Amino acid sequence: MEREGERIQVGRLGRTRGVQGWLWITPDTDFAERFLDLESILVSDRDDWQEFRVEAAKVIGGRPLIKFVGVDSREDAARLTNRTLAVAREQLMPLPPDAHYVFDLVGCDVHDNGDDRHLGKIVDVLRYPANDVYLIRTDSGNEVLFPAVSDFVRSIDTVSRIVKIVSGGLFDDADKKNEP
Repeated sequence: MEREGERIQVGRLGRTRGVQGWLWITPDTDFAERFLDLESILVSDRDDWQEFRVEAAKVIGGRPLIKFVGVDSREDAARLTNRTLAVAREQLMPLPPDAHYVFDLVGCDVHDNGDDRHLGKIVDVLRYPANDVYLIRTDSGNEVLFPAVSDFVRSIDTVSRIVKIVSGGLFDDADKKNEP
């Protein structure tokens, strides 16, 4: 499934820094340095998007800062706080093998690796220090937290939108909650 031209949220503009129009970014990405080489970025403007040219960007203490062309004062920058930042899918940073973007996983069907039965859909990916956890909504509407580790996740195909896992009966118990 090709999604060319799709906008991908990569962060949110935060408070201003200094008096020259710099803004902190709260990134939605593991790559704070992704902002350093941008020539332009999309900024939300209510229900629309506006392209801003990047004058400069830097990372301080692991947090990115950005300065836009024509945004030269604290007051100009303050008008942009709390706006969403996005890039075109084609501008995404390449990932290492066996790594996936969260937005590519959300909505994937989950199947049991053994008998290929449909278990549900990934509705969210929760980020924890030890490992990510998939929030899977079963066909009966129950939600199951499932560890996103290689011992249990056998394959991920974001093109076919199917994730195969070793369920170990976990979903059988989840579905029994709705039985009379």
